[in-house]
Amino acid sequence: MNEFELIARVTAGLPRNHTVIIGAGDDCAVLDAGLPDCWLLLKTDAVVEGVHFDTTARPEQVGHKALARPLSDIAAMAGEPTSALVTLALPRQFDPAYVEAVYAGLNALARRHNVAVVGGETTTNPDRLLLAVTVLGRVGRNRAVLRAGARPGDALFVTGELGGSRLGHHLDFEPRLAEARWLRATFEVHAMIDLSDGLAGDLRHLLTAGGVGAELRAESIPLSRAARQLARSGHAGGSALTAALTDGEDYELLFAVPANQAVALRDAWPTQFPGVRLTCIGKITAEPGLRLRDRRGLHSLSLHGYTHFAES
Repeated sequence: MNEFELIARVTAGLPRNHTVIIGAGDDCAVLDAGLPDCWLLLKTDAVVEGVHFDTTARPEQVGHKALARPLSDIAAMAGEPTSALVTLALPRQFDPAYVEAVYAGLNALARRHNVAVVGGETTTNPDRLLLAVTVLGRVGRNRAVLRAGARPGDALFVTGELGGSRLGHHLDFEPRLAEARWLRATFEVHAMIDLSDGLAGDLRHLLTAGGVGAELRAESIPLSRAARQLARSGHAGGSALTAALTDGEDYELLFAVPANQAVALRDAWPTQFPGVRLTCIGKITAEPGLRLRDRRGLHSLSLHGYTHFAES
């Protein structure tokens, strides 16, 4: 049983109440707490030593990543983060200076995005560090961008470059919070998701939620320098494109907008975010499934992204 099969199984009977607008199944939970102008966003995420980072990572990078992951999910809903709780699980023999450095990285990112770190929990974990961060955010009522909502004919865009995150990007990425809020305020964003498990995997979540399909253009997918480097060294499944489709931990935004807004978006983006690449990589189709157009023509894409518990 892989990660998504397990999630489907354990979330089938989750209790709900009148506050739940969106529960399990999107980037964040969306809650109505009775506030007149906004809904609340709630997201938790964890980093585990040996899974999300190794001993070569600096402690400041570990703390940065632990907070940046849930912030990227807040961005995917076009929300604004407000506060965070931290659960810290440590082996019995730990270095206090290392833990302080982890918090220094986490706190630096929190300050940049005006996120208050308001407490949490500390406990023992027998053999490795685990750091879980829960973030509370807000978004205007009826203004959250969901995974569902993509429509046939929509243009698919992605921020940044994809693939090869293991060479460093997964430890120092910046969540696209400002970019997402600007997109929501300026254009008609039908659906959005952050890329944590790879383009081929996360796009399928967006398509399933919307009951649609997609066609990607291979030559348009923005390949990172790291993906090309891995391909040259023979560690990217054979190509930089495969790395971009499957590696995961890019933490970029993937979103769908009406085709008639695509040119205006491409023209406006560089004036707002000159240091961030934006690329149209394909379109939404009425026919279900994910297809790739390359030199061989149009064919079904069988590649998937990263999945916990999946057989290698």
